[in-house]
Amino acid sequence: MHQPQKDRPLLGIVLMLGFCLLIPFSDALAKMLGDHFPLWQLIFARFMAQTLMFVPLAMMRGQAILAKGRVLVLAMLRTMLQICGIAMMFSALRFLPLADAVAIAFVMPFIMLILGHYILGEEVGPRRMMACTIGFVGTLMVVQPSFSAVGWPALLPLGVALIFALFMLVTRLIAKEIAPVALQGLGGIIGLTILGLLWLLPNPGGTPPMIGWATPPDRAALWLLVALGITGSLGHLLMSWSLRFAPAATLAPMQYLEIPMAALVGLVLFAEFPNGLALAGIAVTIASGLYIVARERRLSQAD
Repeated sequence: MHQPQKDRPLLGIVLMLGFCLLIPFSDALAKMLGDHFPLWQLIFARFMAQTLMFVPLAMMRGQAILAKGRVLVLAMLRTMLQICGIAMMFSALRFLPLADAVAIAFVMPFIMLILGHYILGEEVGPRRMMACTIGFVGTLMVVQPSFSAVGWPALLPLGVALIFALFMLVTRLIAKEIAPVALQGLGGIIGLTILGLLWLLPNPGGTPPMIGWATPPDRAALWLLVALGITGSLGHLLMSWSLRFAPAATLAPMQYLEIPMAALVGLVLFAEFPNGLALAGIAVTIASGLYIVARERRLSQAD
């Protein structure tokens, strides 16, 4: 019988840090390609890479990919949430600067803390809540998001926040019952099946269209599409792995480190230069994350 994996908070934090470093690159690639490829194609590339990378790897490791019962139902729910969240984020990136979209979506840790407490029964003490609050203040300082300035696209990252909070909690529910690589492989198979069914639906149109296939204009665009799939898949593997070793409430403040990374990527690739207040916000955000690392180290040493 499978024995539950004991929590290892520091390892979970390190893995979540890897997620925070990779995902801004994936988002930046989606922003670059969003005007050239249908949204469906970008998401398809993401799940095709996930399937090709992790199904063979899980098989070589002797891990069962197919699931049944509760695990299969939760895996299907997890994949549907992932598709919706990716679609909303990629759509938001067509309208918003990278750092703005990421920052608006960072109401997610608050949602995770609440859901983690009431659904999973995880402890959420005042220090964790304070760390999240300080991190969110830093988030606002980074980009000063203004809903009146960007209009309705500013609502898209709010949807991303809610969807991925639920996604991470579902991942936490099954993370100790199926190996992370196998979970990613299963998610890839389910995702491609769902996307295949979506391709049969009428195309709502748009420029580029929502559903369809566009030939890459050159080899560089093709490789960027491949890179989009690889970075997104590896990032979510690290996230799934982190939830195998640490509660969602522990990892939530660490995700704020994604914001300075997104700001840096936005600066290098899109010339989105943070002002003085934004740079101060980056410092506040990093300090909040480092505080959680130091606290978890003390708690683990005390066990």
